[in-house]
Amino acid sequence: MMNVTIGQYFPGDSFLYRLDPRTKLILTLALIILVFISKTFTGFALVFLFVLWCAFSTKIGLKYMLKGLKPLFLIIALTFVLNLLLMKDGAELVHWGILRITEGGLRTAVFMAVRLILLVLTSQVLTLTTSPIALTDGLETLMRPLSRIGFPAHEISMMMSIALRFIPTLMEETEKIRRAQMARGADFESGNLLQRAKAMVPLLVPLFVSAFRRADELAMAMEARCYRGGEGRTKLKQLQFHRQDAVAAAAVVAMYAIMIALNALGVF
Repeated sequence: MMNVTIGQYFPGDSFLYRLDPRTKLILTLALIILVFISKTFTGFALVFLFVLWCAFSTKIGLKYMLKGLKPLFLIIALTFVLNLLLMKDGAELVHWGILRITEGGLRTAVFMAVRLILLVLTSQVLTLTTSPIALTDGLETLMRPLSRIGFPAHEISMMMSIALRFIPTLMEETEKIRRAQMARGADFESGNLLQRAKAMVPLLVPLFVSAFRRADELAMAMEARCYRGGEGRTKLKQLQFHRQDAVAAAAVVAMYAIMIALNALGVF
């Protein structure tokens, strides 16, 4: 669980850190769409090169970002196996009993696994380079026009900010409880799947109790500070677009143009 990097903020000072949070939110969404519309591995390589540049320019490191994929390994592996076995297009590569692996199935399996990995990595760039407060302000500003039709923009942004803020705290609390239970003789590793699931009960019960206690303490603290929603609230730092935001937007537009050209040419 300590490998979870979503919600973590890595302090730094670089081009990405200085971008407006609204720009980073919009560009992250654009990159996610770019990953979905890509039909070639060359397009995926283009997005991966961008993520690689982000990792080294922010001094976060690709190794740290890849660590966030460990909790999702089971989902990625399951996606790979299902596509490998169910897709029957192309020439046959392996035929063993009822199992049949084709060239099209292998390509689709690798394609979908890489797509999931890129989705996680692009999302990590946003959370690792943007503080929860800045992310909340940017999200609230982008959703503010929807408040005219009754959409609770401030409340949704506040809830997302609290969730992101407490992900690392809950992970740390989970690790403390796990070590405490192991010191008392709990075994979370041995046994079959059912036995390991039962062994998680001494871990989950105190974790839920701790989470509800933290939520109650947070609610009392907000009430003590007379929190009544976003109406009439002011901000210490006003968000403003700068020249680097235009440069970042132009770079993503260029990536879209290259991706459309690659899809049109049918490059592998």
